[in-house]
This record gives sequence, structure tokens and C-alpha cells, in this order.
Amino acid sequence: MAVMAVAALVLAGCSASAPRGGHASPSFTAPPGRPPAWMLTRAALAQMAASPAVRTGLERTRVYEILSPGQMPLAAAGALPVVSFSSVSELKQAVTGNQLPAGTRAVLYDPEAWPFTPAREQRGPAGAARQAMAIAHGHGLKLIVAPALNLTTVHPGPAGPRWRQFLGLGLAGALARFSDVIELQAQSLERDTGTYAAFVRAAAAQARRANPRVTVLAGLSTNPPGAEVSSQQLTAAIRATSGLVGGYWLNIPGRGPRCPTCNAPRPEVGLQALREIL
Repeated sequence: MAVMAVAALVLAGCSASAPRGGHASPSFTAPPGRPPAWMLTRAALAQMAASPAVRTGLERTRVYEILSPGQMPLAAAGALPVVSFSSVSELKQAVTGNQLPAGTRAVLYDPEAWPFTPAREQRGPAGAARQAMAIAHGHGLKLIVAPALNLTTVHPGPAGPRWRQFLGLGLAGALARFSDVIELQAQSLERDTGTYAAFVRAAAAQARRANPRVTVLAGLSTNPPGAEVSSQQLTAAIRATSGLVGGYWLNIPGRGPRCPTCNAPRPEVGLQALREIL
């Protein structure tokens, strides 16, 4: 009963249909026969595009450049800008205040159990995503939602590893209802290909049951907290899930307030993985 009560709290705000406003799901998937689509931060895109071979490979697919508020796009490899926010209030201020770079196609809402997402949004991420979607669609933008697995610390679920708790709470489905694109932050699982694929498969299925039109992406990282990862582990994760998702967010995070336990950036791991995949 306790788990059911928590799940009901997480799903708060999901009783109404997601606002559509005539917006079709964005084409974040690559055309048939081409590599998956990619999301990269501005810094990561600059690092990857520095390799002529990787830049050429990226140009053959769709690339979305993730910007922090106030950043101007690099626009390498034909990337389209997407601005990221950790709170609905920041997103609303930027969108309604015409503070997005020209050519912005989507905004990204990144709810996590951290100081950058208000506690009320951590407790009710579906309701917050619904607000964000209404704002985005009202201004002709798509909404990407990228919920962190650590939201389970705010909504404890069934016993087991965090990814199973995330699934048990129905978070992928709850947030997919108010997303054009949902990005599954699976990067902490990439050291174990079987676990990574199991989570992505189950979460993607849950998301599509809730919203058949949602596009699903999965997260990867060159330097997540813990033991170092190799390019072979990244490529194994991609090959195990390429038929399940439309693309990937390749993270190369810098150590700082938003990733205090991350290892030092290792762009060479991302470069090698992309050389093998593209």
C-alpha cells in the first residue's frame, strides 16, 4: 500500500491528457539506415567535432546541441540548439522572455534530486513536466524531459537497485505523458551492458505505453562517478539498445556543482565510441 501511495504522488497531475496544441512529435530519430540521433552539450560538441572523422559522421545524422541558459550555439556538424533548464520557473522565464537563441527547436527540462530543481518539482515531477510542456507548446517548441534516477530518493519505491525503483514508481510513464521526448538517464548502468539494456528496454516500453508518440533517448557518459568506463562499454551499450531508442545523449560532464562526484572529463572515450558507431 505504501508503494501505491508513493506512485500516486509521483503521478500527480497526470489525470488530464497531455496538451498537444497541434504539435507533432519531433523527429529526433535518424532517418532509416543512418546512425542514431545525438544530443551533446556545447562543450562536448566542440570536443567531438574537433575530430574530422567524427564531425563528418555526425553530419550524417541529426545532432542537437544542449545549451545552458545564456549560451550561444556552436552549431558545428549542423547541430540544432536545445536549451536546458532544471526548474520550470527558469524555463518559463527564458521562453516567455524571448531569451532563447535563434533556431531553438526544443527546451529540455532536467528534474533531479539536487539543489537546482525545487523540492516541490522533485516531489511532483509529472505535474512540473505538464507545466513545462504547456509553456513550450504555447511558444512553438518541443519539450524534452530528462528525469534522473535519483528522483527515487525523494519517492522511495520497492526494494532493489535504483533503476528498478525508478521503474516500479512508473516515472518513465508518468513523465512521458507530458514529453515530446524523454531521455532516460541510464549512464550510471553502462558498465554492465545487460543491466543497461534491461533498464532502457523496460523504461522505453513504459514510456511508450503512456504516450505512443513520445521519442525515447538514452544517456551515456564518458566519466560517470565510480570506476572508469571504456569506449568499448559505451559501444556495447549502444549496440544493445539501438533498436529500442531513437538516439543518445552523450555526456562528457565537467566536475562541479552539478556533478560533484564525476570523474575528470574523458572526451577521448566519446571520440573512440563515436568513431566505432558512426
